[in-house]
Amino acid sequence: MSDCVFCRLIAGTLPAAFVHRDARVVAFMDAGQVNDGHVIVATARHAATICDIDDDEAAAAFRLAARLARAVRREFGAAGVTILQANEPAGFQTVPHFHLHVLPRHPGDGVGLEWPAKRPPFERLLEISSRVHAALSAPAAE
Repeated sequence: MSDCVFCRLIAGTLPAAFVHRDARVVAFMDAGQVNDGHVIVATARHAATICDIDDDEAAAAFRLAARLARAVRREFGAAGVTILQANEPAGFQTVPHFHLHVLPRHPGDGVGLEWPAKRPPFERLLEISSRVHAALSAPAAE
């Protein structure tokens, strides 16, 4: 997709510092480098969100993210690693191409990730779990 910045990076029409490339997924350094070792894992083909990738791509992306998390934690002495994946503008996705952020973390690095816990009653959790279970069991809509 010519207007997708990640597709342009993958195609080589924009420069990128790649750390991995295969038929399903690629990994390159995030140009913003929140912390040293901040890597992006993306599908090799254009797919806008997690809902648009197949199970093999999902497995390949998360397998690579786990390998990268271990590597950057070790290499950069990180106290932790955040794996972030966002979908659609309402989910804070800024580049409409499926990707994961592998972000080495250090105490006091200034990165925040907080949301309000609503703490519904357990009965409500059971209702919600029933709906999710039914949705998971239903055939996928095309």
